[in-house]
Amino acid sequence: MSSPAATVTAPVADAPAATAPFAPRKALLDSLMPLLVDVGVPLVSYYALKAAGLSTFAALAWSSVLPAVRTVWGVVRKRQLNGLAALMVTVNVVSLATSLVVGDPRLMLAKDSGVSSVIGLVVLVTALKGQPMMSAGVRPMLVKGDAAKDAAWQRLSAGSAAFRRAEIRFSAVWGAALLGECVVRAVGAYTVPVETMVWLGTVIMVATLVLAFLVSGRVGAVPMERMIAEAVGAGKAGDEVGNTAR
Repeated sequence: MSSPAATVTAPVADAPAATAPFAPRKALLDSLMPLLVDVGVPLVSYYALKAAGLSTFAALAWSSVLPAVRTVWGVVRKRQLNGLAALMVTVNVVSLATSLVVGDPRLMLAKDSGVSSVIGLVVLVTALKGQPMMSAGVRPMLVKGDAAKDAAWQRLSAGSAAFRRAEIRFSAVWGAALLGECVVRAVGAYTVPVETMVWLGTVIMVATLVLAFLVSGRVGAVPMERMIAEAVGAGKAGDEVGNTAR
């Protein structure tokens, strides 16, 4: 244990140890940043604008500005599509269109499934194309800001076919679940009494989210977490062997 005098006379040597505990927090924040910027900011701005007195149409339009700019910026500057930002723009465009629907109560109930169908379809298509969009959402939960786990994720995602299949399964489950929810709610809007469907729609949505969470975890998140842990363990074992050899 170092003495107080040693601590005072050697501040540079002790500084990294003092800041080390904050590194995982920064890594976690970095991994969450795409979700916060592309999904969190538009949603928060929408509700804030609504609370400020703007109409639904105006709030949706203004909250679409940031994801629209990020989508265009990614295509123009990086020659790649920002999936989360593009999805938010698409969802808001659909919401803008459906917000104009008035009159028929059954149509009003059915329009809510339009947003779910767009999200589900986009997520499912990206999964089938081998570019699972939901990976951006599950990655922070699995790496938990740990630099070794994050590095393992990157290695596995780039070089492990089994890991990529688990990523695709995770997204595919969510895409299929959201599309299924859309179909069930749309059918229910025209076959179930309106008074019943008002509360039943929420039940269907919650049940879908719970089911998707459980199934996607079993077939996607759990296998990915296991492979990450194995990769990190193998990396540590290799480091120990290297240190022993030296």
